[in-house]
Amino acid sequence: MVYVINKQGQALMPTERFGKVRRLLKNGLAHVVCRIPFTIQLDYDTTDYTQPISLGVDAGSKHIGISATTSEKELYAADVELRNDIVDKLSTRREQRRTRRSRLRYRKARFNNRISSKRKGWLAPSVENKIQTHLTVVEKIHKFLPITNIVVETASFDIQKIKNPSISNEEYQQGEQLDFFNVREYILFRDGHTCQHCKGKSKDKVLNVHHIESRKTGGDSPNNLITLCETCHKAYHRGEFELNVKRGKSFRDAAFMGIMRWNLYDRLKHIYPNVSMTFGYITKNTRITNNLPKEHYVDARCISGNPVAKPLGYYFYQKKVRCQNRQIHKVNFLKGGRKKLNQAPFLVKGFRLFDLVEYQKDLYYIFGRRDSGFFDIRKLDGTKVNKGSISCKHLRLIDKRKSILTERRNSGSIPPTN
Repeated sequence: MVYVINKQGQALMPTERFGKVRRLLKNGLAHVVCRIPFTIQLDYDTTDYTQPISLGVDAGSKHIGISATTSEKELYAADVELRNDIVDKLSTRREQRRTRRSRLRYRKARFNNRISSKRKGWLAPSVENKIQTHLTVVEKIHKFLPITNIVVETASFDIQKIKNPSISNEEYQQGEQLDFFNVREYILFRDGHTCQHCKGKSKDKVLNVHHIESRKTGGDSPNNLITLCETCHKAYHRGEFELNVKRGKSFRDAAFMGIMRWNLYDRLKHIYPNVSMTFGYITKNTRITNNLPKEHYVDARCISGNPVAKPLGYYFYQKKVRCQNRQIHKVNFLKGGRKKLNQAPFLVKGFRLFDLVEYQKDLYYIFGRRDSGFFDIRKLDGTKVNKGSISCKHLRLIDKRKSILTERRNSGSIPPTN
């Protein structure tokens, strides 16, 4: 499928007439504007006849399913992987900031000055980034396809119902921490004021609340906390034993979908004229009725309202990467009390990080660069070249880096049954 833009920059219907596209490029009547997906722009005036195209969006906290269809066939399919490292990076930044301020000199407390979280409509950076990625993906598709309507599926989860299927009525106001002063008091009561490792054999009466996963990544949720006595707690952090305990089920993704649901829908309605919402049970019923596999882009095709449209046979796997890294130095000191620079030059041998390059007639992304000119190139699934680092002399630049990396993959979907 070749996507076409007219001379004025407006999206036209895509084409599969590859011979005509080749002649247009050869005769200078069109030029390439994007490699993946392959998009050309015409250099002459033409008609702007289009057909109704429905865009299905399967919103999620880790992946977005995208499918643009007509009543007869699928025109575009994508699976977008979202960033899930923002919480960890913000925690690291907070640690470094506090360490720097306490190490250099006394600094007045600044946390009371941060009023951004008090603004109406403020969202946590991790949630805001995912919502913005949803909007960016939809915006990019409008640049090469004349979308007429958008259908979004945003799931809502009843977390208390997941924990307790029999909950009802006023029980929703009586959570597990009801009548407890704080989380620590609840954890100690839940564990019977007994160390969960030695079961009281150490005779240590001092009890601590321990994070199963680090607070940095696991948070202070009760399902991530356990009671340990002082003796076992210190021994664990000295590495004398390992806890055979796994944290309870995390509801982070469910909480995100609850926060994102109406926010994303309202923003899309504000930008685009024809936006509607559907529900997960409808998508599931449509997929099962038509004997379709469970994939994000297949769900999106069901959401678009054309589940029996002829599938492309391939889809575009996309991955959102960070745009900037403003950390100047590494954390650890080198010999002589120096710190190693964390930022590489903008260009290394003419290449940037995440540039799309060709090596031995195959496409890779640059994931690491060295001043010597030997680069680490990989596929988006992490597949490396067998030889390891590759000299930049053997690489040919195909496309400059973007915030969303894209590669084409074969689809495992089976044709729908009528």
